[in-house]
Amino acid sequence: MSHTAKQYDDVVRQCRDLFTKKMRDYGSAWRILRLPSLTDQIFIKAQRIRGLQQNKERRVDEGEVSEFIGIINYCTMALIQLNKGVVEQPDLNLEQATALYDEQLQQTKNLMLDKNHDYGEAWRDMRVSSLTDLIIQKLLRVKQIEDNQGKTLVSEGIDANYQDMINYSVFALIHLGISDRDPNN
Repeated sequence: MSHTAKQYDDVVRQCRDLFTKKMRDYGSAWRILRLPSLTDQIFIKAQRIRGLQQNKERRVDEGEVSEFIGIINYCTMALIQLNKGVVEQPDLNLEQATALYDEQLQQTKNLMLDKNHDYGEAWRDMRVSSLTDLIIQKLLRVKQIEDNQGKTLVSEGIDANYQDMINYSVFALIHLGISDRDPNN
C-alpha cells in the first residue's frame, strides 16, 4: 500500500503544480463558479477522454493525461466551493488557495487509503476506460443531486462523488504512467 501512496503523491504533486501555475496566471477567478458549472467542466473533460478512447482520429494534440489532471483540479475546486461557498469576486491568494487544495487532496487521499484497504487495490486490475466510465457515472449522479437541490434519500452526497472522481482519475494516471515521470521533464 505504501507504493500506492507514493504513486498517489507523485500524481497529486503534478496536478498541484499545474493548479499553482494557473493560480499565478489567473488568480482565483474560479471562485465565482457555481457547482453545476464546475460539474459541467468536469463532464466535458470526462466526455473528451471517452471520445479519445473510442475514436481513432484526434484533432487536438492533447491526450487523456491532461484531461484527467483537469478532472482532479476541477473536482478539488468543487470541494473547496462546497466548503467555502461561491463568491462574487476572487477572494483567495495563491497561499490560501494551495492550502485549501492540499487540505482537500489529503482528505481525498485518506479516503482512498481506507477504501483501498477494504477493496484490496482492485483498481489495479481495472482498465482506464472503466475508470472513465465510473467518472461519467459519478458525474451523472452529481448532476441528479444538483437537480434535487443537494438532497439525497440514501446516497452519498456530492462531496463523496467528487472525491471518488479524483481517486479514479489518480488511478487512471497511475495506469497511464504519470507517476513514473519526472515532473521536471
